[in-house]
Amino acid sequence: MLKTYKIAISGQVQGVGFRPYVYSLAIEFSLKGTISNNEEGVIIFVSGFDDSAQKFYHKLVQFPPPVSIIKDSSFLLIDFQSFDDFKIIPSKKNGILNLPLTPDFAICDNCKKDIKNPDNHRFNYAFTNCVHCGPRWAITQTFPFERNHTSIGEFQMCEQCKKEYISPIDRRFHSQTNTCSTCGIHLYLVDAASNKIEISQHNLFKEIAKLLSEGNIIAIKNTSGYLLCCSAKDQEVVLKLRIKKNRPKKPFAVLYPSMEFLERELKLNEKQRKYLTSIERPITIISSRNYKGSIVLNEVAPGLNQLGVMLPYTGILQLLANELDFPIVATSGNIHGSPIINENEDAIEKLNNVADYFLQHNLQIKHPQDDSVVKFSAKFNQEVLFRRSRGYAPNYFNLTVNSPEKIMAMGADLKSSIAFLPNNYLYVSQYLGNLENFDVYNRFSSEVNSFINIFEQQPKVLLVDKHPLYYSTQFGKELAQKVNAKLVEVQHHKAHFSAILSEHDLFNEKVLGVVFDGTGFGDDGQIWGGEFFNYEANKIERINHFEYFDWLLGDKMSKEPKLSLFSLASEEMETILAEKFTSNELNSYQYLKENNKLKTSSIGRLFDAVASLLNITDYNSYEGEAAILLENLVTKYDLAFCKSYLNSIETEISSKEIIKNIAIDFKNGVLKETIVVNFIFTLANVIIEIAKINNYSHIAASGGVFQNTTLVDMLLELAQKDLKLYFHKELSPNDENISFGQLQYYSNIKN
Repeated sequence: MLKTYKIAISGQVQGVGFRPYVYSLAIEFSLKGTISNNEEGVIIFVSGFDDSAQKFYHKLVQFPPPVSIIKDSSFLLIDFQSFDDFKIIPSKKNGILNLPLTPDFAICDNCKKDIKNPDNHRFNYAFTNCVHCGPRWAITQTFPFERNHTSIGEFQMCEQCKKEYISPIDRRFHSQTNTCSTCGIHLYLVDAASNKIEISQHNLFKEIAKLLSEGNIIAIKNTSGYLLCCSAKDQEVVLKLRIKKNRPKKPFAVLYPSMEFLERELKLNEKQRKYLTSIERPITIISSRNYKGSIVLNEVAPGLNQLGVMLPYTGILQLLANELDFPIVATSGNIHGSPIINENEDAIEKLNNVADYFLQHNLQIKHPQDDSVVKFSAKFNQEVLFRRSRGYAPNYFNLTVNSPEKIMAMGADLKSSIAFLPNNYLYVSQYLGNLENFDVYNRFSSEVNSFINIFEQQPKVLLVDKHPLYYSTQFGKELAQKVNAKLVEVQHHKAHFSAILSEHDLFNEKVLGVVFDGTGFGDDGQIWGGEFFNYEANKIERINHFEYFDWLLGDKMSKEPKLSLFSLASEEMETILAEKFTSNELNSYQYLKENNKLKTSSIGRLFDAVASLLNITDYNSYEGEAAILLENLVTKYDLAFCKSYLNSIETEISSKEIIKNIAIDFKNGVLKETIVVNFIFTLANVIIEIAKINNYSHIAASGGVFQNTTLVDMLLELAQKDLKLYFHKELSPNDENISFGQLQYYSNIKN
């Protein structure tokens, strides 16, 4: 007997080849009906024999298309409907958007073959993609995901592309981003004065490779924003890029032409290979201690024994890679501190003193994104996401939100992001940057408005950091007043803790929260950053913290590690300080110290003090530089030979005692690497001791300090079987997770 079923599928099912896949599946099972996108996912009607419909549904949910994620599905018997065949029909929007937004996907292997094949009509076409790959979030204007809802909608498909689009056996069947060189996006090369370089499309990437080999800097407009590129082998051009980009020491990412090339020069493990070739294709930080290639390592990653590497993830980068026989620097197209640039005119205006040439195109990028960054710990291969952006944003699937309200969280200032709960899904934006930069602030406000417009929902609750001077807090307060929304302040470190609690769904457990970072406005008006919290029965309580020390000269303290050392130094360290400060500075700072009321428990500043004490650096040219340089000294360690720089934690956890004992070791000639290992061990040991003293079996760690993979490894080793450790898995431990944590705090915490 023939029957009709209505099947609703929700999740990441738009822009991923779901409809063409369902079409093929329906034909396979001899079913007739329709499929369309709607505001909640896809809706399928199938008529046929009951057994066939059942098998169709089970195969669909068990083996969906490769880049789709099914969140929920239903299979409902309805009144019989007669269909002539199975069709993909135009989307109908009957309500408010309630589905995940699709992130950008790295170019697939089939598309890579197409652009390399002279017999294929997409030979050398830089914007080649299919239902399994290509830009999605970067070009999104609104949803459901249809061509006319993206910036690719400006390009009308030619007859050949239309033929592919309507052919069920074609890989580009109903591919919304389908274009080719005849009807699609146009690439062209200009110099810094916007003069067009006359060259055929066929030879374009050969010319760019040649220009790079000759020592030029090229600003390449990719599908998610500009990249500044130069030869990674040329010392002179890398140094020139550093000066012009105003990025004196922060490491550059390196793009390798292929995995084979990369593995000839650097040793990779299985996890690193997996991420480097994944659909997200993040920059992956690899040890460069045994580097065998020709990159000018010290210019690309000054003073570091690690390298951020990536493989081509778009047709543009793949076509360039096909012409390269050397790795290239591929860093965000901006002046250091500004957001990644996405518009042609903006690039020429702001980068014409940086780049010698510009590779431009006429596709509008609606949501510019930096490359995501990941690192794995050396001993236990623990993943640590340093930056969550292209390929990951803007979805978050492991949802634990207990609120029917429309909530938007403004996040923090330094590594800002936005979180929005307008429906049954939670959306966490890409990394946006430091809001002290005017252009980043504008990008932040633009992204807030974009979220509101896409979902056609005004937030009813706005969550902000407790710090009254944060730009994100001030923006949130103004927006709350404008849209008549409830405003709630969430303490910075409690947001961090709530984020990690939610990532692992620990709201039914008793958990020790450990939040180590650089700065955060505390409930007592002091600067927190070395915190221990108890979570139990939907309440968070601060139970301990590193001993307070003086916070001096505001933001200058985070930029000059020697100020942290001055704040923590004991009387016996006068000689050390005299080498770092003039007598006038010492007198002035001593006066400030004696009259100072602002204190901090910051572990970030403790790292700074140790770096200064060991003469590693007295100035941070980029955020976290001192901590990165400290960890960089660690080649290996054995816990059996580690010692703590704290004699006891029963009365207080003293940062001053740590510094005093490190100074003694340093004076006695103990190797810097040994001191750094013992320092990190001290921090790990404190965490384990606090947990044992207070009878915890669950420890959840958050905050930027937990980007230190040596600390992560030590904790995993010290915890053994009696303690369960939780680290961030889909979010970065740094302030990018604050917006998410604010939302989770509001939804789950009752104090």
